[in-house]
Amino acid sequence: SDEAKGLIEKTFKNPFDEDRFRHFARNLLNGLDESKSLDNYLINIPEAYKGQVKRYKCIGKYIDSEGMALDVLVVNLEKVTALDQARTKQRNFIAWYLKKPDEKDAALVAFHTDGLEDWRFSFVRMDYRRVERKGKLKPQEDLTPARRYSFLVGKNENSHTAQSRLS
Repeated sequence: SDEAKGLIEKTFKNPFDEDRFRHFARNLLNGLDESKSLDNYLINIPEAYKGQVKRYKCIGKYIDSEGMALDVLVVNLEKVTALDQARTKQRNFIAWYLKKPDEKDAALVAFHTDGLEDWRFSFVRMDYRRVERKGKLKPQEDLTPARRYSFLVGKNENSHTAQSRLS
């Protein structure tokens, strides 16, 4: 328990470091499969996100006991202001990623900007609910709220909420 709390604190109270984040993800998600990592995946960033997303990579996939798949991502943002002011656009970028055809239901994401000491840690999940349209039930996508599972963390942030949620 103390070791887990120490790892969480070390991860969230410091500037983003990919190796430290990988270590955190491995410990959080026992059984994280890093064999299918996509390193520096620069292609296919939709036009709507160019200028905000510099690059992204999948560092691993986790499948829980119920078969739900989660990808662990690192997203390098272009703009300094994008980290704090564009949570919805970041969430929508991850929604685009989740819709790509390779079986994933959610993403655990580290958003960071080069040169900044703070970064964003987010969990985004696709949910589906049935809505009635023209007398027929149709599935409708819902995303987890942008604020509810997204935390600004790093050297200059009080990451108490993120730490307590994960502890």
